[in-house]
Amino acid sequence: MKPLRVLVVRIGAMGDVLHAMPAVAALRERHPGCFIGWAIEPRWSDLLQIAGDSEDLSQGVGPTAAKALVDRWYSVPVSAWKRRPLAGATLREIDVLRHLLKSERFDVCVDLQGSLKSAVVGRSAGAKVFVGAAEPRERLARWLYGRRVRGTAPHVVEQACEILGEAIAKPLHPAQSLHPAQPLRPAQVTLPMHARDELWADRLVGQDRMCFLSPTAGWGAKIWPAERYGAVAAALGMAGFRVLVNASAGAEELADRVIANSEGFAQPVTSTIGQLIALLRRAAVVIAGDTGPLHLAAALERPVVGIYGPTTIARNGPWGTKSRVLRDAASVTSHKRLSEPEPGLLRISVEQVVGAALELLG
Repeated sequence: MKPLRVLVVRIGAMGDVLHAMPAVAALRERHPGCFIGWAIEPRWSDLLQIAGDSEDLSQGVGPTAAKALVDRWYSVPVSAWKRRPLAGATLREIDVLRHLLKSERFDVCVDLQGSLKSAVVGRSAGAKVFVGAAEPRERLARWLYGRRVRGTAPHVVEQACEILGEAIAKPLHPAQSLHPAQPLRPAQVTLPMHARDELWADRLVGQDRMCFLSPTAGWGAKIWPAERYGAVAAALGMAGFRVLVNASAGAEELADRVIANSEGFAQPVTSTIGQLIALLRRAAVVIAGDTGPLHLAAALERPVVGIYGPTTIARNGPWGTKSRVLRDAASVTSHKRLSEPEPGLLRISVEQVVGAALELLG
């Protein structure tokens, strides 16, 4: 039988891509002959193990080497397209992508994003089967799907596993997990590992026990005050830990405020995606809200402290690692992109966060 050709559409952002990866890893593990493509924003493609990347140490060499997560990735630069939606270059790029996806002759396309733009990309591939969630994030997307999956699992990782499993008509979790008391358990994710990034992280961290703070989030309602992150950094620094603060693109202002309130114990760090992967591999604990670096640390099985407000632990909590997630009982669940911190989030104290971190640090 001809190997199945599957296209996954999960364009961004970091945390969402990471949440989709366990389901794809399960597909690769249980059906290794599949051709797997992934349509993704270029900036997030470095999260994926790509077949044929000779510099990726995580894939190994020889006949027993692990097979890469995906065989090929397809650039969907929606951020650039939004800046120039009617430009000739944009229209040509969209047309090139459409023809490229059609030429790959996918048997199955799965939209794991649930937005109108991801559904349009998936539909343009012309796969025989196009599957998405019955209740996608943007309701209009559902009308582009050929088949809709009504998921029952609470966590987004499990939901992706349900959708992808339904798409290929084969479950992507062990048979024993069908028992109501057993959660779905998609496969473990392996992230790329490049020698240049590992060397950079080794030089930066050395032998220090390092704590990593990432004060940003997708929108303001999820952002715990930078001044409190600074106080956490000071407490951990006084306890003898090295404290690094994410100051990568878009996080510079918040990082500056954290450092200004850290009593000199925090140090900013900017990194590429590959460098961030290498850096978090060395973290003794990662402290962040519901945001990409937190979920990246979880994928790397590093201990994490999550500071949650409008998003729930059951749906968006850290997956597959030792964690302490703080969420006040007064927090109200909402995915509205509000600019001010959710009131319940502000009830979480510096002492609670430091206590959770020190508990994980032993």
